[in-house]
Amino acid sequence: MTAVITVDAENPDPAAIARAADCLRRGGLVAFPTETVYGLGAHALDRRAVARLFEAKGRPATDPLIVHVTTSSDAAALVTQVPDIARTLASRFWPGPLTLVLPRAAVVPPEVTAGLDTVALRAPAHPVARALLAAARLPIAAPSANLFSRPSPTRAEHVLEDLGGRIDIVLDAGPTHVGVESTVLDLTRTPPVLLRPGAVTLEQLRAIVPEVTLRTATPAPGVAMPSPGLLSRHYAPRTPMTLYEGAPTAARDRLRAAVRDALAAGQRVGVLLTAEHAHIFRDVPVVVAELGTERDPHAVAARLYAALRELDAAQLDIIVAADLPQEDGLWRALRDRLRRAAAQIVST
Repeated sequence: MTAVITVDAENPDPAAIARAADCLRRGGLVAFPTETVYGLGAHALDRRAVARLFEAKGRPATDPLIVHVTTSSDAAALVTQVPDIARTLASRFWPGPLTLVLPRAAVVPPEVTAGLDTVALRAPAHPVARALLAAARLPIAAPSANLFSRPSPTRAEHVLEDLGGRIDIVLDAGPTHVGVESTVLDLTRTPPVLLRPGAVTLEQLRAIVPEVTLRTATPAPGVAMPSPGLLSRHYAPRTPMTLYEGAPTAARDRLRAAVRDALAAGQRVGVLLTAEHAHIFRDVPVVVAELGTERDPHAVAARLYAALRELDAAQLDIIVAADLPQEDGLWRALRDRLRRAAAQIVST
């Protein structure tokens, strides 16, 4: 059985945190909230605990883990060198949703890093995550607390949907507020490469490191990846989803036509849209999941994975989604997640 312990998001009970920390020290698996999504934590330096984490998630060994630490000093103990730019970025964005890829020290098991000589590190900002790190007094390897390739969990109930009975403890502190995974920046390359977009935006990074570039290559199947979140299909609902992208009006027209055709064929249809366009289907027999307004990408981010899970639970035949309106800032991360969640992308 998985124990669910409810804690206050701002002032978690020390006894509850101590119980979870002891579980980690003994090689157990603990799901806990970060500001991005819920993570599934294991003692990062315990190879057996890490192996159990991969087994619980059904995660391939080629997909590395992010190691969570409390401070830059803790991070320095896990790498062979800390370049000045890493210190600058950590001072600006830690604690927070930025992961830095650095050269791995031998103390970090290769199972954590997919056998690579690099390790991904971040210091989370959520009070529960920080309390757990402080109480455990060890680095915590923590991918998202879901079955591999499923939408990431932003609530404890999402964790239990996927991992109930597979892990030891869930610390339930309510919904996370960012809603998409951390930004991952590879500092072992020159110039640095943005591997995964997130809440720390490309524009924010370039304000400090102007030469940051975007990753363009897709990892080959079965090859160790430098970061989680790089597979072409990820964060996906079980229900097949088609994403309509391109010129907004043309994309919505194609989406509406697809819905009409699917309903005519007797299919059960779910629609994922921003609030500005949900009215299109007000009198249509479909399940609509609103993402929030296009004026607030942060609200859309916090809602995205929960909306995908709601549609998945509605026993539909298909999900259709419209592309998001912009490509800069946080929208870059949201469009990235939608594209990876889609089984099919239709461009107009």
